[in-house]
Amino acid sequence: MSDQFAEKYRPKSKSGPVGQINELKDLVAGYAKQQTVDPLKTLGRYLGYGFAGSMVMGLGFFLLLLALLRGLQQFTVFNDPSQIDGGTFSWAPYFITSAAGTVLVVIFLWRLIVNLNKHHAASAHPA
Repeated sequence: MSDQFAEKYRPKSKSGPVGQINELKDLVAGYAKQQTVDPLKTLGRYLGYGFAGSMVMGLGFFLLLLALLRGLQQFTVFNDPSQIDGGTFSWAPYFITSAAGTVLVVIFLWRLIVNLNKHHAASAHPA
C-alpha cells in the first residue's frame, strides 16, 4: 500500500536535456513568483490597510476638532448671545481649535521623524 503511494507522488524524472531545461525553467519561474509577486501582494495589502486607517483617523481628528470648536462656541465667555457679532472674544474658539490642531500635527510629525530616524539607524548598522 505505501509503495503505491510512494510511486504515485514520486517526482517524474524528466529525461534528457530538454526535460532538464523545462524543469529549470519551471523552477526559476516558481522562485521568481515566490520572491517578487507574493511580497508585492503583501505590500499592497499592508499599504491599503495603512491608507484606510490613516483616512479614518484623519476624519476622526477632524470631527473631534469640529466638536471642540462647537463646544467652545457655546461658552458665553467666548460668545456673548446679547451681541450680534458674538462679542469681543468670538475669535477665541477658532484660535484655540487651530492651536489644538497645530499641536496634533506637530506631535504626529515629531513621531514620524523619530520613527524614520530609528529605521534609518537600524538599516545603516545591521547587526
